[in-house]
Amino acid sequence: MKKSKSSVIRFLYAASESSADVFYLGGVFVPDPFLSMQVDGKSYAVVSRLEYGRVKAQSNYHEVYLLESVQAEAVKSLGLKGQFAGPAELMLFFAKKFKVRTAEVPADFPAVYYAALRDAGLKVQISEDSFFPQRAIKSDLEAAAIREGNAASAAGIRAAEQVLRASQIVGKRLKYDGAILTSERLRTIIDQACLGKGAIAQNTIVAGGVQATDPHEGGHGPLKPNELIIVDVFPRVQKTGYHGDMTRTFLKGNANDAQRALVAAVRESQLAAIRKIKAGVSGATVHAAAADVFTAKGYETKRVDDGFVGFIHSTGHGLGLEVHEEPRVSPKAGRLRKGHVVTVEPGLYYPEIGGCRIEDVVRVAKDGCELLSTCHYRWELK
Repeated sequence: MKKSKSSVIRFLYAASESSADVFYLGGVFVPDPFLSMQVDGKSYAVVSRLEYGRVKAQSNYHEVYLLESVQAEAVKSLGLKGQFAGPAELMLFFAKKFKVRTAEVPADFPAVYYAALRDAGLKVQISEDSFFPQRAIKSDLEAAAIREGNAASAAGIRAAEQVLRASQIVGKRLKYDGAILTSERLRTIIDQACLGKGAIAQNTIVAGGVQATDPHEGGHGPLKPNELIIVDVFPRVQKTGYHGDMTRTFLKGNANDAQRALVAAVRESQLAAIRKIKAGVSGATVHAAAADVFTAKGYETKRVDDGFVGFIHSTGHGLGLEVHEEPRVSPKAGRLRKGHVVTVEPGLYYPEIGGCRIEDVVRVAKDGCELLSTCHYRWELK
């Protein structure tokens, strides 16, 4: 093992199946937590014999070590006298091997190992911001992966539209294929459509009526005619790990004037925000463009009783290996850069009218933005 003159070693301890940072560094899915690290610009991983051959062959790590072998070395090097070398001991072993006394860890690093490193005399710096800030700038390959994720989102939304179109209005309920159509049933159909595109959808939102006025309400129970139904689909492509994220609002039956005005305002707000997006413009400016449309049309955002109505969330967020990542498109967001990928999803929520959100994904360019999601906006289904 080559010794480094680096003064800092960067540690990650998590499963790449669940940690975007670990997957970004290594580029391979591992379901259980394992140690990975960076020293002098090179990356290393320590994995068990179960994962060793696959990780060595498929990952982006410069070097992959066999866990069982490194544990034996650590026991000897650290003078553990037959004791077991766990993750903290392995980190101390590598700090010693690379001759460093300072470690950097992400904000979500396991506290038990942070304490062990600190108690052993290692200086531990916690990165409060993104551990890999370069993740926010998407390459052409990453943009293509996000576009693939959005194709899966669109497949789910189209499946929902087809079911709603084919459903029958029976009193105050919708029936599909002889049974009551519920949020749960439609969610399953959506998720199956995403799976058909190689993506896994979790926590898909299918919320109608008053439920749709709570932006993160997943939806439950029978869907009703003549009510706005929000369908928000954000699957993860199994092969690449990148997400799609798309929202459309539907109504089965006949919309009233207030519902039509609400949906039209949300779409106008979204278009106003998209027109503002380009490199150098702040996310705050984009958010203001969306909010200004609502203000001009008299849609007030305020607190009522124990909740809020109106435009009660930010305009968007970064999208990639995580559904919500940097940058933000919100009242205090900083400048957008070329290569940033963000959602644009304004919405309005009033219990007496219903909820509407329309969401697409764009990649920031020098003089505008590139649309990475495609699905029509027809919403009133007869």
